Amino acid sequence: MSTPPSRDPQAVAAGWRALLANAAVGTPVEQRLPDSDTALVEALAQFAAAAALADQTLLVVVPDDELLPSLSNALDLALRPLCLVLPQPGFAARIALRATLSLLNSRIARGGENSCAPAWQAQQARLKQHAAVWAAALDWCAGNGASPPPVGELFPLCFLPTAQVETLSGGERDVLLIVNPERMAATLPQLIIRGRAVLLLRVEADIAAGRALVLQDEDARLFAERELLDQQLSEMELELATAQAELAEFTQRYYERVGERLIELDRLQARIAWLLAERAPDDAPAQHRARETRAQSERSGQGGHLFTERSEKPFAPSGDVKRLFRQLAQKIHPDRADDEADRAWRTELMSEANRAYKNGDEMVLREILAQWQDGATARAARAASGFARQVAQMQRRLGEIEAELKRLFVSRLYEFFVAAKLARARGRDLLQELADKLDREILVARARQEQLEAR
Repeated sequence: MSTPPSRDPQAVAAGWRALLANAAVGTPVEQRLPDSDTALVEALAQFAAAAALADQTLLVVVPDDELLPSLSNALDLALRPLCLVLPQPGFAARIALRATLSLLNSRIARGGENSCAPAWQAQQARLKQHAAVWAAALDWCAGNGASPPPVGELFPLCFLPTAQVETLSGGERDVLLIVNPERMAATLPQLIIRGRAVLLLRVEADIAAGRALVLQDEDARLFAERELLDQQLSEMELELATAQAELAEFTQRYYERVGERLIELDRLQARIAWLLAERAPDDAPAQHRARETRAQSERSGQGGHLFTERSEKPFAPSGDVKRLFRQLAQKIHPDRADDEADRAWRTELMSEANRAYKNGDEMVLREILAQWQDGATARAARAASGFARQVAQMQRRLGEIEAELKRLFVSRLYEFFVAAKLARARGRDLLQELADKLDREILVARARQEQLEAR
C-alpha cells in the first residue's frame, strides 16, 4: 500500500488527485491514511476545495460522526455553504440539515463569494437544474413536511457517515473518498458504485483488524453531534453578522450618494405641490397631493439624520477575522452555558465579538478569546449542561437567525444591495447610475419650482 508523499495537507491532497487521475474509471485505488486525524481532516479540506474549484462533485464517506466537527471547521469558509456535512440519522441531523440549507440559501441571497466565483456560478446552475428539489428543501426548512427531501444533489461536496449515504448523497459522484473502508465491509460494494473515481483511505494492515472492531459509544456520538451543531451554529452566526454588516455599510453608502439626493428631490416635489395647491384652494386632489408630498419630505428628512456619520473604513473582514469570529462563536455561544451566570457572561462576550467583527478589529477579537481562555479552568470545574437542553437551545437560536436573515433579505434595500453587488462584478455602479438619474430629476424639479415661484 502506498504512503502519503508528504505531511503537508496540500501535498497529500495533490497526491490523491494524481493517483485518481491515473486510475481506470470506477476502479478503486488505495492509499494509506495520514498519520493523524488532524492531518487527514486538513488533507480532506484541501481536496474538497480543489474539487469545488474544478467543478467536480465529491462524496466523502466516514464510518461515524467522530471526524465531522473538525472537518466542518477545516473547510474553506467561502465554500462551506456548498458542503453537506451531517451526523448520523437522528434529531441532531435534522437540525444540522436545516441549518446547512439555510446557510446555502443565505449565501445565494448574498450573491455567493467573489473569491470562488466559478464554484458559485456552477452552484447557481445546479440549483436551477434541480429547482424542484431546491424548492422542496426550502419548503421543508419553513416547517412544511415531517421528512426532508433527498437533498444530496443540491451540494457538490458531501461528507457523510455511512448511515446517511443512502438517503442523502444523490447520484453518482465524480470522486468518492472512503475513509476506513475496513469498517464498512458489509456496505463497501454498494458504496463503491457511487463514484467514477474511487479512493479508499485505509489504515495499515497490522492495525486494521483492531480498528474494525472499534465502535463509537453513545457518549462519544452525542459529543460529536453537539460539536457539529456548535459548528453549524457558529457558521450561521457568522453569516448573520456578515449580512448585517454588509447591509449597514451599503446603507451608509446609499444615503451618502443617493439618500441626500432623494431628500432634496422630495423637498422640491413637496414645494412644487404646495405652490400648485395654493393656486387651487378648491382643488381637493391638489390639496391632498400637497399634504402627501410634505409628509414624504418630512419622513425622508428624518431618515437621513440617521446616516450623518461616515464609517472610517469599509466592511471587508479578512479570512483570518472571519475564522476568528467563527471560532469565538463556537466557543463562547450562550447556548453552551452551564447556568444563568455563565449565560450572561457569554452573552456579553458574544455582543463584544459581534461589534469587533463588524469593525474588522482582529485585535479585539483576540482579546475576547484570551479573556475566554482565562476562565477555562473555572468553567471546567462546573458540571456540564445536559446534551438535550443544549441542542434545544441551539435549535431555537438557529430558528432566530433564519428568521432574521429572511427579514433582511426581503427588504427592498437588501434587494438593491444584491443587485448593486452583481452589477459591480460586471463593471457597473448602480449607486452612481441612480445618483445621476436623481441629479437630472432634481434639475427638472428646480426649474419647475422657479417657474412657479416666478409667476
